[in-house]
Amino acid sequence: MKRSKRNFGIVTSLLVIPLILSACSSEAVEENDVVRADANKTEVIGAHESLIQEPVAPEVERDGSDVYIQMTAQITDVEIANTYNYKAWTFNGEAPGPVIVVNEGDTIRFTLENLDPSIPHSMDFHAVHTAPNKGFADVAPNEEGTFVFPANSPGVFMYHCGTDPVLSHIANGMHGVIIVQPAEGYPTDAEIDQEFVIIQNEWYRYNDLEDMTNGEPSQVVFSTKALHDGQVNTNGTVGGLIDRPLEAKAGEKIRFYVANMGPNEYSSFHVIGTVFDDVYIDGSPFNHYKGMQTVGLPASGGAVAEFTLTDEGEYKFVTHHFNHV
Repeated sequence: MKRSKRNFGIVTSLLVIPLILSACSSEAVEENDVVRADANKTEVIGAHESLIQEPVAPEVERDGSDVYIQMTAQITDVEIANTYNYKAWTFNGEAPGPVIVVNEGDTIRFTLENLDPSIPHSMDFHAVHTAPNKGFADVAPNEEGTFVFPANSPGVFMYHCGTDPVLSHIANGMHGVIIVQPAEGYPTDAEIDQEFVIIQNEWYRYNDLEDMTNGEPSQVVFSTKALHDGQVNTNGTVGGLIDRPLEAKAGEKIRFYVANMGPNEYSSFHVIGTVFDDVYIDGSPFNHYKGMQTVGLPASGGAVAEFTLTDEGEYKFVTHHFNHV
């Protein structure tokens, strides 16, 4: 029996139609039993076995162009499928981690507090310029490290734990998105009615480096992170954006900050029923494309993708690698 591979979300205009839930629910429960059996083959690190650390909200404060960011590395159970809890390695108890937004030209003054009592963790921001052995240095258990980086390149970037083996840390949940807003904005800013963050990632057998290296993902999922007050904020959960769909009005122009966390799979990001009016590859205003049907996102790739919903209804988005749909 194959393990579940599901990868879809919904943008609705005015009406939410729960048809997909009834079509998928029974199969998902059956397949998740197999996933749980596979997960149990790999032992949880001893110090993590009974550890469920309550999520700690990140602290972000601005002083001029200096942005002070404090985040945690911590162990938290995340329900990634119905009744299947994954003891995730996380930033701030979320997997993917919380979205971070700064401006081009800011100086990031970043502190990582490692609440994991067992192993070191670190932070690798793809948005910054630094010597990795210094700026992305490991932080030991129950300690904290502070690093300073310039954010001089606008875009949509991945962040992740950079501690060896990096694949284990990313695949176990330690990844997220940092957006560096361009100093001059995007040419289409005035046209945008709503904007959301969309993240794709995949899961494997729990903490199984062999499966993470050579196996097929057990789940390929989308999540969203709250960019503005009142928005939906989800983990990388099967069906998370079916249960809590994004909402817009017919005729609105929508901006997605979309990113593929991988760690291994390519994403062919597509919104069914529309065409992308404007796309900025990696979120750079210099990489501007128009009229795209699909946005290709390698592992760690990002984009700003903008589209207009012309009719009231239900709009799914998928990776057009359809073996993961």
